[in-house]
Amino acid sequence: MKKRVLSGIRATGRLHLGNYLGAVKGMIELQNDPSFETFYMVADVHTITTPYDIKSLETSRLEVIKDYIAAGLDPEKSVLFIQSMVPAHLELSFYLSSVISVARMQHLPTYKEKVKQYPDEASMALLNYPVLMAADILAYKSTHVPVGKDQEPHLEVARQIARNMNEKYGLSLPEPVVFSTEGKYIPSLLGTGKMSKSVEGSYINLSDSLDEIKAKLAKVPTDSGKGDVISAPLENLLAFVKMFMGEDKVLECKNLYATTGIRYGDLKKELAESIFAVLSPIQEKRATLTDDYIKEVITHGAEKANEVATETLKEVKEKMGFSL
Repeated sequence: MKKRVLSGIRATGRLHLGNYLGAVKGMIELQNDPSFETFYMVADVHTITTPYDIKSLETSRLEVIKDYIAAGLDPEKSVLFIQSMVPAHLELSFYLSSVISVARMQHLPTYKEKVKQYPDEASMALLNYPVLMAADILAYKSTHVPVGKDQEPHLEVARQIARNMNEKYGLSLPEPVVFSTEGKYIPSLLGTGKMSKSVEGSYINLSDSLDEIKAKLAKVPTDSGKGDVISAPLENLLAFVKMFMGEDKVLECKNLYATTGIRYGDLKKELAESIFAVLSPIQEKRATLTDDYIKEVITHGAEKANEVATETLKEVKEKMGFSL
């Protein structure tokens, strides 16, 4: 029997380089492994847990699906769907919330961080984010979930909820485990934290032109270009050099840094061209995707996702005493 995988990206705008290298490439890897059944969603409901723009959400949901397909996700191999089009996620999350405490949610590091970031927007939706994530996962009885380090505490909540539901109601929900793929941690262009859509200047979009990439790299912090010890700004820049230009180029840069010095303008220009060489095929494929085709993919994906999620919801309701 195939192992199920559930993953998703919030609908906060077009995908960026961090989404692609850190998540989507791993999703493609799993999609192409015949031992897995893959469900990939656009997590639009999760988007409303923090301040958002309504018009942007309306368009971003479709844009992310386009980016998914352009980057290599195949609707013939994976179920691609929009979270809000599968009502079972929301109903299931309420039932699951009955077996986890408020204190457990309040102690999660991600919740504390978001409260600091949005002190006037600490809503119940934000507090319940991990429970909805658990519902996303458990609705498909997913056994494996590819998540980043920052999401691992949320996955542990999903595991705990599955245990609690199984013990209390005699269910057989699997306890999902972290699945490591070749996805990478992509640092911010600014040198602090990871590449994030919420931090202006930290990311490169999959849709960026060569000139746009050059302009963004031009603002990446650097130093004098020469020294005995590799500086933090250079270390950050070299992370991108390694990803897109290879280890030999990194060694060359380090040698220049210790001797004649690095000409950052030239290096950034080469790096921009290397990044664009990866993104241009994605952009070309995206240009061929029509709105009618995307709507067809979304409709078909929602049908498949609803079929599976509704069956799980029905089972949970029966065990909890809500059967007719």
